[in-house]
Amino acid sequence: MRLLIILIIYIICAFGSKALLAQSGLSILVKAKVYNSKNEPVQGALVQSQERDSILSYTDDQGAFSLNVLPGENLKVAALGYKAKFLPASNSLSIIRLTASDLDTIFVKTPFQRISKADVFGDVSVVDEQALLTKNYTTGSLDGLEAFVPGYNGNSIWGMGTYLMLVDGVPRDANNVMPSEIDQISVLKGVGAIALYGSKGAKGVINITTKRGQPFDNKIAVRANMGAFVPVAYPKYLGSAEYMTLYNEARNNDSLPALYDQQEIYHYASAENPYRYPNVDYYSDNYLKRVYNRYDATAEISGGNDKARYYTNMGFYTEGSLLDFGMAKQNRNNRFSLRGNVDIKINRFIKGRIDATASFYDGRGINADYWGAAATVRPNRFIPLIPIDFIEGDDQSSLLYVENSNHIIDGKYLLGGTQLDQTNTLGTIYAGGYNKYISRQFQFSSGIDADLKDILPGLKFKSNFAVDYATAYSLSYNYDYATYEPIWNSYSGVDLISSLNKYGNDATSGTQNASNSWYRQTIAFYGLFSYDQTFGNQNNISAELVANGYQQSESQIYHRVSNANLGLHLGYNYDEKYYVDFNGAYVHSAKLPEKHREALSPTLSLAWRISKEKFMHSGTGFINDLKLTASAGILNTDLDISDYYIYQGYYTVNGSWYGWKDGVGFQATESRRGDNPDMRFPKRKEINLGFEGLFFNSSLQLNGHFFRSSSEGNIIQAASLFPSYFTSYWPVSSFIPYVNYDNDLRTGIDFGMDYHKMLGKLDVNIGLNGTYYNTKATQRAEVYEDDYQYRQGKNIDGIWGLQNLGFFESQQDIDNSPTQSFGEVHPGDIKYKDQNGDGVINSQDEVFLGKGGWFGAPFTIGMNLTLTYKKLTLFLYAIGRYGAYGIKNNSYYWVYGDGKYSEVVRNRWTEATKATATYPRLTTGSSDNNFRTSDFWMYKTDRFDLSKIQLNYDMTDLLRRKQFVKALSVYISGSNILTLAGQNDVLELNIGSAPQTRFYNIGVQANF
Repeated sequence: MRLLIILIIYIICAFGSKALLAQSGLSILVKAKVYNSKNEPVQGALVQSQERDSILSYTDDQGAFSLNVLPGENLKVAALGYKAKFLPASNSLSIIRLTASDLDTIFVKTPFQRISKADVFGDVSVVDEQALLTKNYTTGSLDGLEAFVPGYNGNSIWGMGTYLMLVDGVPRDANNVMPSEIDQISVLKGVGAIALYGSKGAKGVINITTKRGQPFDNKIAVRANMGAFVPVAYPKYLGSAEYMTLYNEARNNDSLPALYDQQEIYHYASAENPYRYPNVDYYSDNYLKRVYNRYDATAEISGGNDKARYYTNMGFYTEGSLLDFGMAKQNRNNRFSLRGNVDIKINRFIKGRIDATASFYDGRGINADYWGAAATVRPNRFIPLIPIDFIEGDDQSSLLYVENSNHIIDGKYLLGGTQLDQTNTLGTIYAGGYNKYISRQFQFSSGIDADLKDILPGLKFKSNFAVDYATAYSLSYNYDYATYEPIWNSYSGVDLISSLNKYGNDATSGTQNASNSWYRQTIAFYGLFSYDQTFGNQNNISAELVANGYQQSESQIYHRVSNANLGLHLGYNYDEKYYVDFNGAYVHSAKLPEKHREALSPTLSLAWRISKEKFMHSGTGFINDLKLTASAGILNTDLDISDYYIYQGYYTVNGSWYGWKDGVGFQATESRRGDNPDMRFPKRKEINLGFEGLFFNSSLQLNGHFFRSSSEGNIIQAASLFPSYFTSYWPVSSFIPYVNYDNDLRTGIDFGMDYHKMLGKLDVNIGLNGTYYNTKATQRAEVYEDDYQYRQGKNIDGIWGLQNLGFFESQQDIDNSPTQSFGEVHPGDIKYKDQNGDGVINSQDEVFLGKGGWFGAPFTIGMNLTLTYKKLTLFLYAIGRYGAYGIKNNSYYWVYGDGKYSEVVRNRWTEATKATATYPRLTTGSSDNNFRTSDFWMYKTDRFDLSKIQLNYDMTDLLRRKQFVKALSVYISGSNILTLAGQNDVLELNIGSAPQTRFYNIGVQANF
């Protein structure tokens, strides 16, 4: 790998030299301008070479551009609402009205196809990340994608579940690509768009295309940022005195004596001696910073000529943590990455690509779960730090402990503990050592593109081979340390420590422990022949034959994850008016029986550019482009097959033990499932209809799609489908096989709008995107006594539970109510509705409560706004998510036993508060009746987030000379700024993990 990186750097340096650029004598320099309908020069025109597969232009402030072209080279120029064909011989542009539905992107870039946006069907969305990054600095490659792509809701595409994530056509992690490296993000949604990607792409595909160098456009771009994370909200737990008082109440509710006397509680409440009567707040400034910082820097170097092009990205970021004590002060994460993409023109027929990426991630942490302890350890449990100056002067044994201790905190404290807390989270952070997390990823890919026009005009070959390797492991230094429990005495009202009980010993071994080692290897390949030719200027025929596959090996996982398929594309369009596309794949999966491991996935797509019809030309001048689309298909997929070999029955080697009368025991062999040699692929059957168009002189872009997608033959192991004698309960045996049975249905719409208008000198751009879908379980193997419990016909991601009727008001209320089967109940416990009237509250009374949003909120809406006035640009985006519910079921809300009390228990039920109580009575038991899924704990997850605001200022005109610095801009931004929701107190709260944060940043970007 080191040799590979050296080779890439060498190639970049070699082809990046000015000497080599100057040698190119095969091209000519021309100048031209693009004008709009008002005969005004258009700024920001993009020129695309069909032969060279790249953007060739540089556009200045006057709308003019200079470029090197080959004689006879076919160029496309995309301007605001228009396109043009450039004729080098006459140095002229022939401008015609733009019929593409995306003005920002000339081509949609997918691994197998580069399609003119005008010819793309509506189930593909594209984000131009290069253009977006100029106004939206972000730290994550998919941040805010919901605000720009209809159909994507953050967790899934069209509510389907896990999608296939590709980077340059290879299955890779999105978080290993920094936004500055990205050229374009393509989101493929419908069956026609994803068929070529085989089984693993059946729930949608997101492809990130990284940047590549452009010929005769040598540049260096540098970006630096400094940001701060500010916590949004912390949990609110009760202090020691209040906790002790309410814990006594809980014991009283359980007919147990009080644990704490009132005098003791008084001392804790008075805060007279926080060391003797501790009130530990894990979320205070004693342990946490108010903010922590992030710094990053990126350098991009790109350019080349018609022989070779290069792009290099070097990036580094570092960020700290909120913890501000002990060894946690050194917590920090660092990442350094290097990417090199090189394109080489070997001859006039063959081009090659060599890409390499290396990322180095190092994190330093602590050997304790601080946030877990913050959510569970009671405030009065122990004293974290014992002040040395409180030790009595004649307590020589305790002073000897001090003298011999290796851990005197701040020169004033010993580590506190108890017999039950001899080691604890705080002590470990102070003295228990630290750990390092190390992750390395190396990615290499290469490919060959061949133009076979001498064999057949329009015939091309493209291939790509990639090998990725990711590894991670932890190194820890685990130190032993002593803790001390003080014995207090009072002398004339003065508290002193008369002795210490010591637990454990200080020992720093220096031994380094390696653990959590992990690796993953990915090998991916695709090769394709493509054909694209236009006959008679109107009849375009396209075809592709694709062989595609990848295999991933991962540590501690026996079977490799594989995907292999043969894809075929056949397309025809007449005059960019009528389109017919066939996309299909012949897929293979080793998860199925040998006779059923292959299947054909066919799709058919149609499109009609109705705006080119003669009847649309009269009285419809506001329509610049309008295309109607329809797609249908069947995709075979193994994504939801849980494991390999489940089509085979198997027997246990070590079953249950049985004893005979003579006392001799034997071990049984037990069946766990039966064979199903007829198991087949689950299928995604879909039809989707859509439209997309440009209106009002191309200032308004609209698109919308309806989809109906059925997932059929999902694999289950269900006892209800087989006679009862297929199972036995002692010994535990089952001959029930896995079978194709369950069916799901998803229906929905997505829509998008983009509006661009000049209001005087103010440039306004507004984008709006949305998705709504509904899920339904259309077939389930189930048997219930009561019809209302059937999952069939209800939402796939539904929440099922009990309906509450408030609290039991009295013992008489309990006696007059149905029998509770979830444990003994008392006044103040939750009362449930007896759905079937059998006089018993049990699992048969569980009903459908609402959508759970497992695949994302059913309704997602995103908007983005760009306002530009002269050199000042304001950008923002916001995302709304509606229609789902959650359950408040973590330890912050379900408080029982000796758990830590949060502020929600203040509204508990008591005899005095039963008219206004919103929380059940307190108990030291498990309270199985109260703490179970029911609508009592439900809440709406509806929210609208102002996710980003950024203000940019272009300082280029302030530069006196632009010989060295060509462009300069500064910006400030804020992320996760505001959440508008009815349940902010729930949605913005993290329990047992680091808090949510807002991120404020200032940055600068310069081009050289």
